[in-house]
Amino acid sequence: MHEDQAVAGAQVTFWTYRRRDNLVGYLFVAPALLGSLAFVLIPLGLVGWYSLNEWNVLGGTFEFIGAENYQQLLSDEKLRESLVATAWFAAGLVVLNLSLALLLAVLLNQKLRGTTVFRTLFFSPVLVSLVAWTLVWQLMLQPEGSVNGLLGFFGVDGPNWLRGDSTAMVAVIVVQVIKNVGLNMVLFLAALQGVPAPLYEAAKIDGAGAWTRFRRITIPLISPTILLTSIITIVGSLQVFAQIAVLTQGGPGTSTTVLIYYLYQQAFQFHHFGYGATLSVLLFVIVAALTLLQWRMRRKWVLHES
Repeated sequence: MHEDQAVAGAQVTFWTYRRRDNLVGYLFVAPALLGSLAFVLIPLGLVGWYSLNEWNVLGGTFEFIGAENYQQLLSDEKLRESLVATAWFAAGLVVLNLSLALLLAVLLNQKLRGTTVFRTLFFSPVLVSLVAWTLVWQLMLQPEGSVNGLLGFFGVDGPNWLRGDSTAMVAVIVVQVIKNVGLNMVLFLAALQGVPAPLYEAAKIDGAGAWTRFRRITIPLISPTILLTSIITIVGSLQVFAQIAVLTQGGPGTSTTVLIYYLYQQAFQFHHFGYGATLSVLLFVIVAALTLLQWRMRRKWVLHES
């Protein structure tokens, strides 16, 4: 009897309310932790391991070569060209997307009739399938497509958008901007609606013009949203693949061969899986570095950050 009571007492003592609460909390976060482990941490570790090997799938060989793939990065001329193309694409996309999204948000934040229709119109491309959207634009940007047809109506001879050295990158950037500008527009619109109206009224009384109110009141108060959208847009610009694959296939030449498409070519077209994994590590480092840089610089321009 005494032994049974002692065991029961030990069990009651062990399952305290605090431990039960902790167990419930662990059970709730377990799916997210397991998902992160299975789909983020383990794949990252495998990519790092593959980058140290030369994996020939067709030949069935898997050979450890150490840092040779990383040494190849330093001498790969096509990689330098892809990094330049990536920089041009990211710069053009970020500047156009954020500027246009903020402009649309300011215009649609006005209390005018019909703004709801335009909000829906500008946001609707975000909901369209990416591949379907890109295929439609591929047809529109052909030499005999609707874009050149519209230009011809005004007497302008349109170029071959997707095969011109100076127009292919512009075309890809514009297609991507139109596709996703609605998302940033909605985020900016939500931020603008959170700016207190009395601040604008007080500024008007003090004689501040529209541009001064925008620069001194609007921009500082929505700066956290600007930080969020800039991080999302920059990271997204470094991971754009479908648009390049469908519209230009990296051409003409290597003018639109961005880093992630070059990675795809090395791994899945040329079957250099080890070097493709090395390029994946490089892409991860670039994304992490840019995100960290923006996060560190937020203290200089984001309101209430110190």
